[in-house]
Amino acid sequence: MEESISLLTLIKKSFDLKEVDIRTYSPLTLAYIGDAVYDLIFRTDVVLQGNTSANKLHNKTVQYVKAPAQARLIESIMEELSEEELAVYKRGRNAKPYTMAKNATMSEYKKATGLEALIGYLYLTNQMDRALQLIQKGLHNAEGKEEHRDK
Repeated sequence: MEESISLLTLIKKSFDLKEVDIRTYSPLTLAYIGDAVYDLIFRTDVVLQGNTSANKLHNKTVQYVKAPAQARLIESIMEELSEEELAVYKRGRNAKPYTMAKNATMSEYKKATGLEALIGYLYLTNQMDRALQLIQKGLHNAEGKEEHRDK
C-alpha cells in the first residue's frame, strides 16, 4: 500500500524549507497558519458537497469559520485535548490580538484564536489526522448541543 505524503511535506520539499522548532513560534503565528488550514478544511468540505455558486459556497463556509462557531467548537472539545494541545490553545487564547472580529465578542475571538493556534500547531507538526479528529468531534459535540437547545 502506498503511503500518502502530507501537503506540509510536499511544500517543505518543493520550496527546500529547513526544519524549524515550531514550539518557538509565537501563538499568533500559529493562529495565522491555523486560520488558513481551518478555512481550507471547511472550504474543501463545502466544495465536495456539490458544485454551486461561489457565493453559496462562501456563505456555507462562513457558518463554520466565524469566531462564534470556532468558540463553540473548542468549548465542546476541551476535555479531549492533551496537555500539550491545551497548552498551545491557551497560549493562542491568551495572546494579545492586534485586531478584533466584527461579529464576535472578545471572549469568542480569543477562543477562536486559541483554536486557530492549535490547528496551526498540529498542521506544522504534521498531525493533521489529530486536527481533523478534533474538528470532527467538535462539530459532532457542538451540533448535538445546538439540537438540544432547539428542543
